[in-house]
Amino acid sequence: MAKLLYVKASPRGSRSKSITVADAFVKTYRSANPGDTVETVNVFDDGIPAFDGSAVEAKYEILHGKKPGAEQLKAWKDVERIIEQFKGADKYVLAVPMWNFGIPYRLKQYFDVIVQPGYTFTFSAEQGYKGLVTGKSVLAVYSRGGEYPAGTDAEAFDLQKRYVELVLGFMGLTEIHSVIVEPTLQGGPDVAQQKVQEAIRLAGEIATGF
Repeated sequence: MAKLLYVKASPRGSRSKSITVADAFVKTYRSANPGDTVETVNVFDDGIPAFDGSAVEAKYEILHGKKPGAEQLKAWKDVERIIEQFKGADKYVLAVPMWNFGIPYRLKQYFDVIVQPGYTFTFSAEQGYKGLVTGKSVLAVYSRGGEYPAGTDAEAFDLQKRYVELVLGFMGLTEIHSVIVEPTLQGGPDVAQQKVQEAIRLAGEIATGF
């Protein structure tokens, strides 16, 4: 029995195009894998800890072989809780809208919490950086108000998919499937609905063999 971790990175709920498509994927996945479990994290609702003063200080105390103080240790335990939840999954699906050409700030916060040396990656002089989260599949569903097709000048503005894949790859995740919903605004509501349905069909195809 496998565990799928579903990371929602939009505060718009059912109005979110990325969540709509990712929800459809999860529904098909459940049907195809009735023995698996699905755990959902909404980075806007689920109390992702701030990676600020105490957590940062704890990180560097640990990196330098020192024992963190009580306040620092408490903050680090919150970080470890999120990392353990992430690493405990066997598969992942992410619903990611584009915000200002990149990703929502809460998803960036989530990545800042889980991307930690000794937990999700390591470094050595001989091998350089090496991801520690390996052998797991990811589906990333991206939605964008405009269009950023590969091979066009607009592609340079897509810091959303590029960044997500860079972070996931850095942690060792290399089997990454992508579904892109675009445009969700630029072409009007009818075009948006058509693109959503096309994305749902593609996500469903991926789900059956995921």
